[in-house]
Amino acid sequence: MGTVVLSPPSTPAEYFRIVSPTLQIPSPGTGISVPVGILACQRDPFLKKIETIVIACTVSQPPSTPAGKKTKKAVSAPTLPNEPILEVILHDTVIFPEGGGQPTDTGVITTSDGKTWSVLQAKRNGGHAVHYVKVEEGDLESALLVFTPGSTVTAALGQDDYDRRYDHMSMHTSQHLLSALLETRLNLPTLSWSLTNTPSPCYIEVPRGMTVEEIRFIQSEANRLVFEGRQVHTEVEELDRDKKAAPVVIGGRSVGKGLPSDYTGGVNRVVVIDGVDRNPCCGTHLPTIHNLQLFLLPHTDTMSRSNTTSARLYFLSGPRLINYLTSAHDLLTSTASILSCGAPLVPERVSQVVDERKKSEKHITDLELELAKRISAELSSEATVGSGNDGHIFRKHLHRTDDGAQMTSSTTVVMVVGSDDKEVKTIGEYLKSQLGVKGGGKGLKWSGKYTGVWKEKNEGERVNHILNNVQ
Repeated sequence: MGTVVLSPPSTPAEYFRIVSPTLQIPSPGTGISVPVGILACQRDPFLKKIETIVIACTVSQPPSTPAGKKTKKAVSAPTLPNEPILEVILHDTVIFPEGGGQPTDTGVITTSDGKTWSVLQAKRNGGHAVHYVKVEEGDLESALLVFTPGSTVTAALGQDDYDRRYDHMSMHTSQHLLSALLETRLNLPTLSWSLTNTPSPCYIEVPRGMTVEEIRFIQSEANRLVFEGRQVHTEVEELDRDKKAAPVVIGGRSVGKGLPSDYTGGVNRVVVIDGVDRNPCCGTHLPTIHNLQLFLLPHTDTMSRSNTTSARLYFLSGPRLINYLTSAHDLLTSTASILSCGAPLVPERVSQVVDERKKSEKHITDLELELAKRISAELSSEATVGSGNDGHIFRKHLHRTDDGAQMTSSTTVVMVVGSDDKEVKTIGEYLKSQLGVKGGGKGLKWSGKYTGVWKEKNEGERVNHILNNVQ
């Protein structure tokens, strides 16, 4: 029997394109870090490790936060521990720093002594990618030593780190495709988007809600392009902030959004989906939309903010879509097993169960109403006869026979009815202050609830005492 070995995915040579004749990637010997925009992870999104050089290393100082104000956390960014953290700048890296709506990568750095250090997150500072490296307690001095500028290290993505990155790439590239189609086909610009924590669907925020027909149309258009296998590539050039770019419209979609004001990397990067979209972005993207089948949840959530209303359209693709389908299938088969039917019959069988439950609840309500009328008639008859103390006060405790067990959460209904509103009010106040009954009333009626175990020798006797004091 033959063995088939699958080669790891490789990035096409034409994926990364330098379109400026003067833009060059700094060499390791220059002591300059590669700026965000042309990092190894952005040049080759499938690259899992790279040997590189330490440019700078400092002990991280947590940012000061004004009292009572919470810092805004990046989506999916791991929480930094209280242990010492190093901020390490490398010449180049495969660990993507948070930006462009895409969360940070996680990864590892292996130093020359063979020790592996966890990179909890990476962020962009100006134009540099800063790695936040966890230092074990008591190991700070040795950490600073192995991360001395000029030291050779290896930055890498473990399997879990790579799976996280691949999920982010799948959702990010799908977002570009979806945003382009929404704007060119339905004139719905993307107001914002969120790359949520897996396995939750991501969402795009648009100016209005969408009909089911519109959602299906966009999904069909997206998957038609996916099945065609449209290619994706990036174009980079030197950034000229003084140059005012004229508004560019491609296929009906306006592009050319500005870069963050604090970006100092000097690189302008554009992500292109052939024949579909062209938009500035610093995130990592797949070299093709092939196999990025898109599923749109067939509804939108309306969001109201002051005088504006928008809607969120949720979507899934890539590994996240597979997980969603697997989970949905497991839920469906489990429900089918409980209902003893095939999966296609689940909606019908659930509808039957709901209808039967409604009928049962109505039947119980009717019986309880009939029983309540009978009990109230008996109470009225007994009270009229005057079977209480000297015929002036009538008291009776009715205990449930269908559920005799009482617990601390059990509820006892207390009712006071009389011909003197002052006496009714006085008894009600006594019940509240001496027995802890919560309630109120008006005129000749008062009602309340007692929570706990009602014992005739305790609560019952205390009621008798209250009634005797009122006479």
